Amino acid sequence: MSKHLKRLAAPRSWTVARKLHFWAFKPSPGAHAMESSIPLAMVLRDYLHICDTGREARRIIGAGEIQVDGKVRKDYKHAVGFMEVLGIPKTGQYFRILLSKGRLQIVEIPPENSTWKLARIEDKTTLKGGKTQLNLHDGRNMIVEKGTFKTGDVLKISVPEQKVLDRFAFAEGGLSLVIGGSHAGKLATIKNVVVTRNPKENIVNMQAGEKAFSTIKPYVFRIGKDKPEIVMPEVNILE
Repeated sequence: MSKHLKRLAAPRSWTVARKLHFWAFKPSPGAHAMESSIPLAMVLRDYLHICDTGREARRIIGAGEIQVDGKVRKDYKHAVGFMEVLGIPKTGQYFRILLSKGRLQIVEIPPENSTWKLARIEDKTTLKGGKTQLNLHDGRNMIVEKGTFKTGDVLKISVPEQKVLDRFAFAEGGLSLVIGGSHAGKLATIKNVVVTRNPKENIVNMQAGEKAFSTIKPYVFRIGKDKPEIVMPEVNILE
């Protein structure tokens, strides 16, 4: 497997100039797929324009100036994924990785919003003693007391302490963000869920204003109750 990545072969979810330069940074293996994450050096250089070259980006990151979810990251290829919080304490700037029209976007957030993130429960396991291990979309594992947690629910957790602050259940009427497929980036509410009696994913019928559409359960990410819990890009409004 190649350690390098050409810009023309970069995922379409990256908002970068394809023909300006030949090479792009290839993300280090981690919790996020390459299509749903951006290398840290490219975030600084191509998205935030904090520096002009990859060498400058490596020096900034190597000096411990950048935090991801409250922890210092010194790997310039570290994959910053969906819903993760990027912090630059020296400048007092904080950003969240979100999705807009199928593209990963960097959205600036207030400092008080940088201490928590949203994470979806992908799987759960019952442990000895009646406790439950939750496996989240960003690779985190959390051990909680037995409760009403279900796969598809989204947790609001503190970072880096990883304490549960709130829960948004995967249920009818839930405000959600579509994170995959042809409707990626749309805000909509869950109308109902059609359970399929086969290995295929369950179908979720969504409503965005007067428009209705369907997608699959892995593409639905709860982001709040009556309004988005997070700061969203301006283009992401209910249509």
